[in-house]
Amino acid sequence: MVLAPQLGGAFLQHLTYRPHSHFTFPTGLEASMEHLQLSQDGIPELNILLVGSVDGRHILKTMSQAHRWPRRKINFYVLENNLEALGRQLLFLSLAVEPLEKMGLQEKSETFLELMGNTLLRGQTAAYLQEKANLFIRYVTDPDFQQAHLPLLDLSALKFKERDQLEAIFKFWRNHDPQTFQIKQLWDLRLRQYLGARYDSRRGVCDWDLNMKLHEHGANVINFREFYRWRDTGMAFEMREAPYDIPNKTLASGRLLRHKGERVPARGYWGDVATGPYIIFGIEAEDPSLLKTTNGIPSKSAQEISLHNVTALLYELSYNTRYDPSASSDEEGMSGNLQGAGDHSKLGANGGPPSIEDARVCFLPLNCLPELHHKGKYQQLFNLIFVSCSMVHVLKPNVNLIAAPKATLIVELTNFLPDLHKEQVSVFSSQVAKQVAEAGFVPVQAADKRPFSLFQLGHQEAGEICNEFPALEMTAPGP
Repeated sequence: MVLAPQLGGAFLQHLTYRPHSHFTFPTGLEASMEHLQLSQDGIPELNILLVGSVDGRHILKTMSQAHRWPRRKINFYVLENNLEALGRQLLFLSLAVEPLEKMGLQEKSETFLELMGNTLLRGQTAAYLQEKANLFIRYVTDPDFQQAHLPLLDLSALKFKERDQLEAIFKFWRNHDPQTFQIKQLWDLRLRQYLGARYDSRRGVCDWDLNMKLHEHGANVINFREFYRWRDTGMAFEMREAPYDIPNKTLASGRLLRHKGERVPARGYWGDVATGPYIIFGIEAEDPSLLKTTNGIPSKSAQEISLHNVTALLYELSYNTRYDPSASSDEEGMSGNLQGAGDHSKLGANGGPPSIEDARVCFLPLNCLPELHHKGKYQQLFNLIFVSCSMVHVLKPNVNLIAAPKATLIVELTNFLPDLHKEQVSVFSSQVAKQVAEAGFVPVQAADKRPFSLFQLGHQEAGEICNEFPALEMTAPGP
């Protein structure tokens, strides 16, 4: 992508310090499914392409809420630029569909957040990760075994080399030796690299970034104490009194570094140290009571909101009904081995993964978007395409060749990048609109303060499309 001069070095610096992002921003992908029900009515299957979604939230929330719309199969196609992101997507998918008799809802929710947003894990979580790593090695080396145990996942499109590299990643995950990934030192090095001369005043920098950048774009519920704790240590979710002392090796990523004139592979931490994981589940909620304020101060922390939202997601995924903690017949609330709310005997819970008739998740080869249109099976296939802000450069005019008629395109914006000024965020949004227009996509609605832009493939005027679709509202409060 050719960047406008107004973007300057800050945007390029962001791409440099965060090449292996571990989370994306709220995008309204799940809510846009309501739009698809209108524009794609009568189509028995929906095909969704996720480019750089990294954290798996889009898949899980869409699957968990699928019962709210007319039933149809949903096929997800996952495209990343690094294999560690595919590995984490597999981890979160596998954890989410874990049978409830094996792992209770509360334990599952806490484990999910811990693996997603912490540099250090509890011993129990680390043991679970090692168990899963062994299972995933079987998945990538034995297709029949994988299909028998997790049939909704399709790895057939991956190249043999990518399968071998995934196997190496999972073997690294199961390694018991904490010295192989010294995350405390790596995090501090990453933070020093990012802040530079501002490192010694990092507390003040953190306060500025939170209040003047993240709060400005609607992340008001994130308080300074939890945000500074994460930025200083990489620890976002500490919900138990147990020690968190084992490195989270899923955060590791590989790079080719130059040493004595030669490029050598290295493994370290090159992920986010600026924005944080609270924006994934912690700044918006369907339950408005979670976003209430008292004297201008949020009554719930981003960690509490995240835990509620993940619990609600996993509950709805298992029971095909909305989570209502107030309907719980026991007094456990949000503690203990919570199993959800209400009368489960009437819900038809299956305690296992969604049926293969309802959903399929296909992992695509790395960075393959420019070549997809050459394959007949992908031509005019995708009803919805999501592209993260770090992958916008792959959006070319030929993307319309893989888009179905009236396809929806969601592009993540740079609202939550603390390094960018308002003008740079605005320029990026304008450039995205110009870039996708070359592919035949027109805006569905103005972006306003939303962290995404919504487009539709077609030749109608934008105003006509706006009348065709209901307004898409973000749950997060305005500044």
